[in-house]
Amino acid sequence: MHSLSLGTWWIHVASVIEWSLAIVLMQRRGLNGMALAMLPALVSAMAACTWHLFDNAESLRGLVTLQAWFTLIGNCTLAFAAWKLLPTKTA
Repeated sequence: MHSLSLGTWWIHVASVIEWSLAIVLMQRRGLNGMALAMLPALVSAMAACTWHLFDNAESLRGLVTLQAWFTLIGNCTLAFAAWKLLPTKTA
């Protein structure tokens, strides 16, 4: 855990907790699609934290690729979920 400062760890952990709470709140408000769309971004954050937890071990380099893919997937699912929330126009 020497690769990140204590302050940086605080931000990483707080962000994961905050994102988890946001997912729960979305689900409680009945926005289940948005809550599901947020999950890939959470997986991405957890992959990054795991890699840093093990001092950026070269043997875990695959976590970086996993994190990048889940960031891409998460951005796409969030964009789609937000688009689905737009009100539809009726003529």
